[in-house]
Amino acid sequence: MIFEQVASGMVGLFATTPLLLLFVVAALGYLLGHIHVGGASLGVAGVLFAGLAVGAIDPSLRLPDLIYQLGLVLFVYTVGLSSGTAFFTSLRGRGLRYNLLVLAIVLVAAGLASAAYFTLGLTAPQVAGVFTGSLTNTPALAGVVEYLKLTGASDLTLSEPVVGYSLAYPVSVLGMILAIYTAQRVWHIDYRAEAGNDVHKSNGDPDISGAEIINRTILVGPQYQSRQTISDLITSQGWDLMFSRLRRGGSLALVSGKTVLQPDDLVTAVGNSAELDKATAYLGQAASRHLEADRTELDFRRVYASSSRVVGRRLRDIDLPGRLGAIVTRIRRGDIEIVPHGATVLEPGDAVRVLTTNENIPKVSAFFGDSYRMASEIDILSFSLGIASGVLLGLLPIPLPGGITITLGLAGGPLIAALVLGALGRTGPIVWTLPFSANLMLRQLGLILFLAGIGTRSGFVFYSTLTSGRGYGVLLAGVVIVAFAAFTTLWVGHRLMRIPMGILTGIMAGMQTQPATLAFALQQSNDEQPNIGYSIVYPIAVIAKIVVAQLLLVWLLGGSG
Repeated sequence: MIFEQVASGMVGLFATTPLLLLFVVAALGYLLGHIHVGGASLGVAGVLFAGLAVGAIDPSLRLPDLIYQLGLVLFVYTVGLSSGTAFFTSLRGRGLRYNLLVLAIVLVAAGLASAAYFTLGLTAPQVAGVFTGSLTNTPALAGVVEYLKLTGASDLTLSEPVVGYSLAYPVSVLGMILAIYTAQRVWHIDYRAEAGNDVHKSNGDPDISGAEIINRTILVGPQYQSRQTISDLITSQGWDLMFSRLRRGGSLALVSGKTVLQPDDLVTAVGNSAELDKATAYLGQAASRHLEADRTELDFRRVYASSSRVVGRRLRDIDLPGRLGAIVTRIRRGDIEIVPHGATVLEPGDAVRVLTTNENIPKVSAFFGDSYRMASEIDILSFSLGIASGVLLGLLPIPLPGGITITLGLAGGPLIAALVLGALGRTGPIVWTLPFSANLMLRQLGLILFLAGIGTRSGFVFYSTLTSGRGYGVLLAGVVIVAFAAFTTLWVGHRLMRIPMGILTGIMAGMQTQPATLAFALQQSNDEQPNIGYSIVYPIAVIAKIVVAQLLLVWLLGGSG
């Protein structure tokens, strides 16, 4: 009796105090997400399952709509800002082939989900939820929920796609990992050998692998007789590196794009080891003397990009060599170091390594701003304008053949707006991009708000579905979709398209937009190849699944709404 009274009191307390409910669910989800099973964990998706568990206790334990809506907008907008440049870059070169493969698999998965609707007796919202859960895509789920909300669907109907997503999600994570594990053993995959024979890499593809950036001093050999400038040499050879110091005779100078190398020059190159090996073999040999060790004439300093003079601008437009007699040799953005090029756009908070003369270092620091506090602050004006434009874009009706009309909603509108603004970087005085740390923080916060909100609102229906036995059809549909998508991607990608397994497993993780799968792929390849595939297809996969999920729902509902 006393226990029931305490339990009733606790339920009442949480039901009337949404903020308390929110943070309790978030804390429980964090603990659940860090439980590892077979090397994989739910991560932040644990918040969804914690929300489902709490919501199953009592139908009154549900967070307000505004919580998950705010979380959704924050999440997709920050993802879009950080992916804008990569998204448009992925539409050329080998990225086009990889993205076409992903689009084909997404459409096949939608077709299988449609078959489940006609054969297993599932509802259209459940099928849409199974589709998003089988490809573990939260923004796509959000798009489905938002579409149903705009059609005036009941709370019960709004819960159905979440139930489908929740049941299919763990099946998808485990299924993709098992498919990779099985294929690499059946086909006797040698990741290192395949990476070395990657015939799909084309000159000019950016280095997005996150490989370690190092310095190397190269002695230009007597066989080198080219009269190309450094700029033309890098372009013609397709190297993803840059040159910084040059010693010719007794003189030490900065390298510029117009520099022409000569035999017996000592030149320092900056890039990953694979790119440096190419340049060394072409120019001469690695030198025993390291120019970077001598800091008496030229020195370097790490400075933060915080000034409006540099943030959102391309390096070639800043013209640092002409202004201050300095060059940028590396850019650290979060945990990744980037080899700078003329088209590289600086973002707020970038840690920039600048090489210049000793007396110039104070001037260079002042020019970049070099303020960690300013580099970490959010520009409220650009942030608010960007989200507002995305919300408005999401409200616009998009007519399709057959009299069907869809909207991008709160999931697609802010994402599309952010991709464009992220690629622009800057419009006049307005800088659209966010500091890397601020972007990650807002992204994590947004995802937690969305998962907690949607989980608590669907928990009671989720529990009822499981206990009534109506969830078996959803599980079966999830298993079929995941198995077909996983093994089809592996067979077509590796056997027909000859994509190296390391990159292909990254493509599978990007198709899922699933960090757990990426982590497993990285463990298997023991190199950065999966990161390449993941980064190339991630933006397209997110957008495709948002749009296809809504189209699938509209079609199954018969075009109503």
